[in-house]
Amino acid sequence: MSDSLRRTVALVALLNLAYFGVEFAVARQIGSVALFADSVDFLEDASINILIFLALGWSVKNRARLGTALAFILLIPGVATLWTAWSNFLTPVVPSPYLMTATGTGALLVNLLCAFLLVRFRDQSGSLTKAAFLSARNDALANIGIIIAGLLTLIFASAWPDLVIGLAIAAMNADAAKDVFTAARKEAKQQEPVA
Repeated sequence: MSDSLRRTVALVALLNLAYFGVEFAVARQIGSVALFADSVDFLEDASINILIFLALGWSVKNRARLGTALAFILLIPGVATLWTAWSNFLTPVVPSPYLMTATGTGALLVNLLCAFLLVRFRDQSGSLTKAAFLSARNDALANIGIIIAGLLTLIFASAWPDLVIGLAIAAMNADAAKDVFTAARKEAKQQEPVA
């Protein structure tokens, strides 16, 4: 596997890990479900890229197995989001719209940079790099939703925009998990001997 791919996934892992810390701290401070879900997603993306970095020299069969495992890892932020959303549904918290919008904008910039870095590798190494690219792409879409939720919260002073976007992020992660699982299964079947 190319050294440029290894360097790219290492850089993407570091960017995701750094912004996880920023977004998690803000989410806890203002009680935002959407920012919490997205911060956990940054941690998950960092983990995926670290695993990809470690697995690049593996056989196609082992990469397909790891791709299957990554599909399940993609579900973790969704489960965490559902738990946080349930807690917020029982005791609604209206997050700071200014901090929510600013943090969502920062997250969008980080994710666009990661997607840009990964786009040229998305068809290499099968399900592994597909997982990294899909995560970055979906996260950028989620960040746009967070920015919109922040603006709606500013207008309506309601916890609902944050809650709805948090649940949408969980749904996007589930869809990305399905895509990665499908790619991993396809990769594994290509390695099966023809009878």
